[in-house]
Amino acid sequence: MNIAVVRFLILLSTFISSFSFSREISLTFDDAPTSDSVLMTGAERTQTLIAALKQAKVPDALIFVKAGSINPQTAERLKQYSDAGFHLASHSFSHQSANQLGVNAYAQDAYSAHLALKPFANVLNFHRFPYLHYGKDLAEINQLQNLLGELGYKDGYVTVDNFDWYISSLITKAAEEKKTINYEKARDFYVNSLYESIEFYDAIAKKSLKRSPRHVLLLHENDAAALFVGDLIQHLRSKGWKIISPQQAYKDPIAKNFPQVAFHKQGRVAAIANSKGVSESELRHPSENEQYIDQAFAKAGVIEN
Repeated sequence: MNIAVVRFLILLSTFISSFSFSREISLTFDDAPTSDSVLMTGAERTQTLIAALKQAKVPDALIFVKAGSINPQTAERLKQYSDAGFHLASHSFSHQSANQLGVNAYAQDAYSAHLALKPFANVLNFHRFPYLHYGKDLAEINQLQNLLGELGYKDGYVTVDNFDWYISSLITKAAEEKKTINYEKARDFYVNSLYESIEFYDAIAKKSLKRSPRHVLLLHENDAAALFVGDLIQHLRSKGWKIISPQQAYKDPIAKNFPQVAFHKQGRVAAIANSKGVSESELRHPSENEQYIDQAFAKAGVIEN
């Protein structure tokens, strides 16, 4: 083998390695339109979140809509997302667990959401299950996948789960109780907690897939996201992550790999790992626990005495 061939193989190996571990991630937000809080009205939250995403030059974000919450006021908020160039998708109508509703009732609920989203622009045909509950067992899970597919929907899976919703609830609760919040420490706690989850699930992916997929980050349209998502994006980029659109992320090969397991609660990467024999206990980050976050939140000194 001559030296030119050796050099070519080295370059090819480097290219393949950089492609396989590209550290790309997209942003998705559940539960829109979320109602007013003591910190901000729903309208203010939407405007703040849009401004943060635009300032950070995020190429696109996917807003998963809780369609039963649509009314004339909240419809305007959803329109603001699409006018800003972002996209909407289905997060069911009543935001109930598919595990509890059963196949027929959930399918009817999903169809109601489908009809409610028809008047809006920039709607993509992705459906995300509330609580990431795909059905009570594998038979029901596959039934619902087939029914949603007949309705034209693809699975709006995530690859990175976290408890961002609970972190936000702690901040909002403190504001309701008129406690003094150190917003710099709150920002750091939010960013660091989510970043740990991202690295955790990326490590699982590298073990199970032998590569880093195009990730889909689960976030919520809540106060913490509105306040700190720009800081999270900045931190991710400083660590070598590239923010991509959800459309790009959902073109990753794992989009066509629906694992035949009942365990989908921690997202697609965890489900794939579980299908390869990794136990459920190893596929959940420690911070996906309210007691853990309570203790870490107190230790971080977010609430000043």
